[in-house]
Amino acid sequence: MTFLTDDLLARVHERAPEVDATNTFPDADLAELRDAGYLAAFVPTEFGGGGLTLEEVCAEQTRLAKASPATALGINMHQIIVGVGRHLVAREVTAGERILREAASGEVFGFAISEPGNDLVLFGSITDARPDGSGGYTFHGQKVFTSLAPVWTRLLTFGADRTDPDAVRNVFAVLTRDAGGFEIADDWDTLGMRGTQSNSTKLVGAPAPADRVLQVVDPGPSLEPIVFGIFAHFEALLAATYLGLGQRAIEVAAEHVKKRRSVKNDDVYANDPDIRWRLAGAAIRMNSAAAEVTLIARELDEGREYGMLWLPKLSAAKNAAAEASLHAVDQSIRACGGSSYSNSHELSRLHRDVLAGLFQPSDQESLHGAWANVVLGPVAR
Repeated sequence: MTFLTDDLLARVHERAPEVDATNTFPDADLAELRDAGYLAAFVPTEFGGGGLTLEEVCAEQTRLAKASPATALGINMHQIIVGVGRHLVAREVTAGERILREAASGEVFGFAISEPGNDLVLFGSITDARPDGSGGYTFHGQKVFTSLAPVWTRLLTFGADRTDPDAVRNVFAVLTRDAGGFEIADDWDTLGMRGTQSNSTKLVGAPAPADRVLQVVDPGPSLEPIVFGIFAHFEALLAATYLGLGQRAIEVAAEHVKKRRSVKNDDVYANDPDIRWRLAGAAIRMNSAAAEVTLIARELDEGREYGMLWLPKLSAAKNAAAEASLHAVDQSIRACGGSSYSNSHELSRLHRDVLAGLFQPSDQESLHGAWANVVLGPVAR
């Protein structure tokens, strides 16, 4: 089932340059995506949603990213949290049911995990989660890269309960916008992915009653449902989004070189063997990355058992897509020549957007460290 029609995607694509130029949130895109049922597309049918599998929603995210990478990356965060809800329910963590029912009813989920200077990311928090005495918590700390900041109605976040310094626990919960306890900075003035409006969010006692606490777990990498659910859906859906960006870059370049003419050769650049080699090489690499992302999503849908090897495998898929897309944009710009340096050229925007993939977890250092441990074992001390 396809939720994103060609006409809808064409309108999203038409609005993308203005969203980027004005550094604003794509409200019109969100309205159309909501009307199309896309915010509930990943929700199982028994909870009132469209019932797409992860493989299917990844394919939709790739199509959306071809139209507008920033819109896709923002909506990606909502879809990740729906995926978390699915994973929790499948592992009999009933707290996930509320995520699914609220997504089906039109709530918009934001994602507040990253913190300034914290390279533990999902595995340890510098935010405080303070027990409220009734089974819930209040959250106190700074979050960064909070996508959908202007529009979320629900916010998945986490912090550390340090009540016992010898037994720190990570608390994951869903906040509601109308409960307050947060401040959103107007600080999203970035090189690319501007439409995500991923403003910093300061949690100043944001409350999560007991029924909005998802899980309380030990810090560190694990297969706990909340930890694995976030990690798996973040990596897979992020990878799918970057695939669309790289694929679109090649499309733009192919259209361009069919019209760009060489004075020396008296022919279009599409017939130049060097240009053909460049774009073919980019397409080959994108093809391989797409296969890896599709496989990882399918295996997650099937519930394959890889144990802790899942984490480096997921990181590898995200990196394959992000790096292949970075390469594709680079080769596309080289093929198109100096005109792509203009801000009016779509490749200029794609070039800025694709760089965000370098910073989003898992980065290359983390990826190589994880795979070194797989291949060689821990560093001998």
